[in-house]
Amino acid sequence: MLQVSPRVRANQNRAQTPALLKGLIFGLDGRALSPTHARKNGRLYRYYVAQRVLKGDAAVDDSMVRRVSAAEIEAAVVDQVRALLRQPEIVVGTWRAARRDAPDLTEGETQDALHRLDPLWEHLFPAEQARIVRSLVERVVVGPAGADIRLRLEGLGGLVRDLTAIRPVALRAAA
Repeated sequence: MLQVSPRVRANQNRAQTPALLKGLIFGLDGRALSPTHARKNGRLYRYYVAQRVLKGDAAVDDSMVRRVSAAEIEAAVVDQVRALLRQPEIVVGTWRAARRDAPDLTEGETQDALHRLDPLWEHLFPAEQARIVRSLVERVVVGPAGADIRLRLEGLGGLVRDLTAIRPVALRAAA
């Protein structure tokens, strides 16, 4: 273990616990929040921390979120994305976007594909979950009042193409 450089070990650790929102989560000041972690009593606690806090220039500022639990914000973003994918307006918008590449795709097939994500999500590897989130989420802005999640419409079309390629029988077997 000591023969491996500390940078290589750190990169390996980061690869094992991917930060789902790395590069997507920002504070109200427009600066990215950086993933970090702490260990206490052998337990790993993951966070996203504001750049101003990391650089030590964070004066007392009530308009800034200094640190947010990675598990909580990631779960909130995933839950909101999954809920949005069930909204009729999103289904229609996704269908219109996906039809550019698949003109024979019906609105019903689009809706079925989006509903497949719910039972499938928990069975996906973390890297695949991160790929899906990166394709769907443009930006997450966190402030004291909550989080604003902006979706990528083109990512929705790609997701539908991926999900329509999976046969429903295979999904039932995985559930």
